[in-house]
Amino acid sequence: MQFRTEINIPNSGTRFSRTKGIITIGSCFAEVVGRKLQSVKANTLVNPFGTIFNPLSANKLIRTVVLNDTSQLEEGLVQRQDLWFHYDFHSSFHHAQPEKLIEQLRETIQQAHEFLMHAQAIMLTWGTAFLYERIDTGAFVANCHKVPQKSFTKRLLTIEEISEDTRQTLELLRSHCPTLQIILTVSPVRHIKDTLPLNSVSKSILRVAAHLAQEFHPMISYFPAYELLLDDLRDYRYYGSDLIHPSEMAEQYIWEKFIGAYADKAFASFLQRWSEVQRDLNHHPFNPDSASHQSFLRKLLERLQQMALEADVQEEIAMVQRQLHT
Repeated sequence: MQFRTEINIPNSGTRFSRTKGIITIGSCFAEVVGRKLQSVKANTLVNPFGTIFNPLSANKLIRTVVLNDTSQLEEGLVQRQDLWFHYDFHSSFHHAQPEKLIEQLRETIQQAHEFLMHAQAIMLTWGTAFLYERIDTGAFVANCHKVPQKSFTKRLLTIEEISEDTRQTLELLRSHCPTLQIILTVSPVRHIKDTLPLNSVSKSILRVAAHLAQEFHPMISYFPAYELLLDDLRDYRYYGSDLIHPSEMAEQYIWEKFIGAYADKAFASFLQRWSEVQRDLNHHPFNPDSASHQSFLRKLLERLQQMALEADVQEEIAMVQRQLHT
């Protein structure tokens, strides 16, 4: 008897390499996948601007990166408790001096631009269709930076707004990065501050907008992270203690589905070998000084040195060398 509905994800027509560059932008789910890609030695730029939840803010940053346009940065500055922040960026970007913050943001945009221009794929994750707009200027923000709520208007984006803004962003990407593979996802993390009914409305809008974007752009594929957690796993044991974010087990399950759909053969082969190496790196011997364990370490070192031709494993090599007796 079957007790769950498994989602079988079709293989992507264009698979990405471990070495050619993958950039993730968007909600905290983009951070999760990006960190996992980094942990398996993939050439990855993870959420360079911090967590971004709404699609319009994510799209705005993508356009900024593509054009490497920093001419309007000063317009988004805001001061709070003797520190300067920027409405388009995560609060991890801050400085006591506004000009220093602008300099930091320009460097980050420049680095992201250089990475994107040579990247093979971008993973974009939308978290919410709710948007905050400044009352003083009408401009939308990615982060309120704990500025009082009375300074903003909160509203729900329409499918038409997201679709048109995304269409313009995709056209820009297609003209500047014609071979770039675009992976679009809707975050499975629920925004319960919006209430569960309104979270459902928000996610529904994002899902329809993602479907329309996929129809518009031939290089887009939709990865069903949202459906994998809510429809495939569908149980609170797959959530963390906050009952909002996916558990480590759920993240691993979604990750394996992601890799199965998008990684090319060389990447998949490396993953299998790297998994075995990681298992051996995490081995805790009863007697670290025994001859058998020292022999085990020497063989592990040899495997790592062979893998050094494919990936940066110097940290792991150093760790093994520290355990070896000279």
